[in-house]
This record gives sequence, C-alpha cells and structure tokens, in this order.
Amino acid sequence: MRLALLATAAGLALATPAIADDHMGVTAERHQHHAALKAAVASDARGEDAQRDQWRHPFETLDFFQVKPGMTVVDYMPAGGWYTRILVPYLGSEGRYVGLTPDPAAADAARFGEYFGGLPGKFEEASPGWNLTGAPMSVYASQDVPEAMAGTVDRALIFREMHNLLRSGVLYTELTRIRSMLKDDGMLGIVQHRANEDAPGDYTNGSKGYLRQEDVIALVEAHGFELVGMSDINANPADPANWEGGVWTLAPSNSGDVAEAAPVGESDRMTLLFAKR
Repeated sequence: MRLALLATAAGLALATPAIADDHMGVTAERHQHHAALKAAVASDARGEDAQRDQWRHPFETLDFFQVKPGMTVVDYMPAGGWYTRILVPYLGSEGRYVGLTPDPAAADAARFGEYFGGLPGKFEEASPGWNLTGAPMSVYASQDVPEAMAGTVDRALIFREMHNLLRSGVLYTELTRIRSMLKDDGMLGIVQHRANEDAPGDYTNGSKGYLRQEDVIALVEAHGFELVGMSDINANPADPANWEGGVWTLAPSNSGDVAEAAPVGESDRMTLLFAKR
C-alpha cells in the first residue's frame, strides 16, 4: 500500500509541471486574445462607432461569446457594419467573417421580403468604404449559403434582431439554417432588447422590439440549441421597457419624447449564449 501511495505521489509530482505549463499556455493565449480584442475595439478606424460602446459593450460581449481570432463567425443582419468593423480586424487573416441576411421568400409579408431582399447588396456596396483588413468578408442571404459551409462556423451572432425574425415570420427558417452552418461544438450568441417578465403578449410579439427573456430562451432551445450562459453585460435597469412606441423611443432612433427618453440611454438587453445540440 505504501509503495502504491509513493508511486501515486511521484506520478503527481511529475505531472504537476505539465499541468502548470498547460495552465500558463491557456492564460497566455487568453491574454493575447484580450489584447487583440481591445485593440480592435480601441481602433481609431471605428470613428463614431465608439460612441455607442457604453451601451453595446463590444469587448465584454464578444469575450462572453468566446469569439477568438481565427474563427469563422456569422454576423446575422450586420446592417451598417457596426460589429463588422470590430470582428474583421479581430478575427484576423486566419479567420472568416460572414454576414448573413434573411431569406425574403420566408417572410410572411411583402414589406419584409422586399426589405430583406435588398440587404446583401447594401452591405456589399458599403463595405469597401470601411477599408477593413483582417478576416476575408462575404455576405449571403440564407437561401444562398454554399453547401460547403455546412458545419464550418464557430460562432453565429444575432445582435438585437430576434424581434424582427419573430414579427416577419422567418424565425424557424433562419434559426434552422444557422444551426446547420455551425460546427458540432459551435455556439450562438444573442443580444436582444428585454421586455418585462409580466409584459403582455401584444407587447412582446416583436412589434415593439422587446421580447421576454424566457420566451427567447424557449424559442431558441426549441430549434436545436441549449442555453449555456447568460449575462447582464448589456443590462440597463433605467429602461422601463414599456414605451408605447416601442424600443425605437430610445436612442439611437429617438422616435419619441427625447427629453423623457434621453436620461435612460439605450434599451435594457439580455445577453445569451447557446450551444448547438
């Protein structure tokens, strides 16, 4: 028995330096990723984008979503490219940035279909003017994604667009296609305007921009995902989340009484991370 204990102790002693080396390696890699992400967020090339960092918290959000250089990342409905201008330099030349937009044919109203149909072209027209270097960029409507991309994506990110997927009728189609693009260990990160827990159904059907957190979790999990993390990085307790005009009452839209809305800032938001299952 004593010999066995001595042998075990000797084995642990020999293993300890290796464990320490592995820990140091992971820590060093994490520091490198943080430094690269901080540099991308702090870049002067972002210009006026940085004014919204106090509400969008890009460093903390991308770190929470475990986005790393060299990854293939889908940015869903990238719009004006706010996150594009961080992700492309951060992912680097070994990574890949993919803008993804909804399938117009999946929309349940012509106005949504027309809007969705124009998104890839708008992105392709605007992106050269951003003069970005780093990850190669591409943009696809979801029905046009090459078959070869199936199972190749590390992270898919949906920033403040879940209400649009819900109210336009494309939620099932888009989440299903996003899931098919993800690797088996891929993850989906979501930031969304958060409604109050007792908000009525008519207020949380997507038309006001706000959704209940429990509803978002249930919807996403029903489409083949599992919640693995949540954060209050993008929370704003000052937002009553009951504006008659919806989330657009607040900045940056400012569609309502600016004097009333200005002290609130931007919306209260949930930040959720899901694994593909």
